[in-house]
Amino acid sequence: MGSTLALAYALEHRGAVSELVLTAVTSGSRAEIDWISDGVGVLFPEAHERLTAGGVARERVIESFARRLRDPDPAVRAAAAVAWEEWETTHVSLDPGFTPGPMFDDDRTRENFATLVTHYWAHDCFLPAGRSVLDRVGELATIPAVLIHGRHDVSSPVATAWRLHRAWPASRLHIVETEGHGGPKEMELARAAIDGFLPAL
Repeated sequence: MGSTLALAYALEHRGAVSELVLTAVTSGSRAEIDWISDGVGVLFPEAHERLTAGGVARERVIESFARRLRDPDPAVRAAAAVAWEEWETTHVSLDPGFTPGPMFDDDRTRENFATLVTHYWAHDCFLPAGRSVLDRVGELATIPAVLIHGRHDVSSPVATAWRLHRAWPASRLHIVETEGHGGPKEMELARAAIDGFLPAL
């Protein structure tokens, strides 16, 4: 989500952006949203079954959650927020040693996070229709960028970072072979990239 927001900002305010450092790269496409909220269920069928248990037939998973998280009944909202948090922590890593834990300690923060994410995704990240980030990346051709992505990131597959890099001459792509959706090596590369850009600011 963060990389999509950064790209959207850069596209609309190119004069205010000197360089970009992006990790866990996404473009906010509907295909990516449907993958992270539904498609990745092929890898986690048990968790996906729990996720979709309260949905309506033929309703997109993301729209189902956006609707339930706006329900006037606090119990409906709370149950949807817990289900969404469980789903988020399930697909964030393929590391066999990874133990998903709660993302948030309090109910209100959990519900706010789930509401924000699902509302944003249910509205296709509020990006202009027919003008995807990937289609417009040529507008950023001269802005230096470092793209950092984990090979094992099943939440946001590396294909988006690869396509973006191929269409962006001023970008460098680091694929971290041993990590998924974030990790210490990715953070180390991000810090190094930021430090490398600082002298130019």
